[in-house]
Amino acid sequence: MDRVNILYLDDEINNLQSFKAKFRKDYSIFLANSAEEAYKILADVPEIQIVISDQRMPEVSGVDFFASMLTQYPNPIRILLTGYSDMTSVIDAINKGHVYRYIEKPWNDYEMKLAIENAFQFYFINSQLKRKNEELQKKNEELNRFAYSASHDLKAPVKSMQGILNLAKLERKSEDDLLFLLGKSVKKLDYFINNITDYYKNTRSEKSFNEIDFNKILKDSIEIIEESHNCSVDDINFVISIHQETPYINDEFRLNVIISYLLSNAIKYQKIYAEDKKIEVSIDVSDRSAKIKISDNGIGISDQHKAHIYKMFYRGTSQSTGSGIGLYIVKETLEKLEGVISMTSKENEGTTFNLEIPNGAAE
Repeated sequence: MDRVNILYLDDEINNLQSFKAKFRKDYSIFLANSAEEAYKILADVPEIQIVISDQRMPEVSGVDFFASMLTQYPNPIRILLTGYSDMTSVIDAINKGHVYRYIEKPWNDYEMKLAIENAFQFYFINSQLKRKNEELQKKNEELNRFAYSASHDLKAPVKSMQGILNLAKLERKSEDDLLFLLGKSVKKLDYFINNITDYYKNTRSEKSFNEIDFNKILKDSIEIIEESHNCSVDDINFVISIHQETPYINDEFRLNVIISYLLSNAIKYQKIYAEDKKIEVSIDVSDRSAKIKISDNGIGISDQHKAHIYKMFYRGTSQSTGSGIGLYIVKETLEKLEGVISMTSKENEGTTFNLEIPNGAAE
């Protein structure tokens, strides 16, 4: 565990020096002789976990200092030192300065160290709780967006099928045309349901480690895309380079999800009438990780959309016929595997995704 960072504010130099001499071996101590110095330290040091302040100081009381720092620096745990058994000040400190505890002066080393250890545990628990609350809030927001967009996207193909049935009643289309349109709507519905299934499985299921054959992963991914989109990739030149001379262990389902969605995007966003459609895939496996690069020479991504491509249900182009959830699922799935992703793209020239995913065999 990293050392605890403690800021000690006191107007008496002897008290500051004494405190540092006693506790510098156990903690990282930052000393301030005034509120101004204390604020500078809070601004300069990335994470101060505990702030200890004397109550009686000429410029500002400890309680008032704590109260003033709450808005900008609410996270550090606050301990007040007082030489007086003044319950009014103590109550004021708790209510106004949100003080964790107070210690009467002169303090002894054991009492101070125990207070610091307890304060840090309180800080740690609060930090964990805050992080969990932020994660929960994020998931709730995603769930709300998901419910709204999912209902909209599920209704679209259903309405299409209703329209096709109405056409059939009016007999304005041939049977083959109607079957084609119906099949197209069913495929779209099936694809979106698969999106939901992949999202749910990635969120809920534990990681399952297997030895990975990237040749098989690529073959399976392309077959899934052809089947789900009811399309052929025969007019696309695939340039595939796989260097895998060492065992690679990871979650096969999640790797399939990541690669199939990235390949799906590379296929969907080709230039429609281009004769030189190309997708390049390179995979280099080492003892530490797999580095994956997927490039296309398609329509690319404009600068205004680049910052938003991993957002749920974001569609960045009028050519988009998907659910808008693919790259979001890629990012979320990659996080489960502790991998990283970066993207470069130029409009009308193409897009490249670079990934690095740890090798479970190294653990």
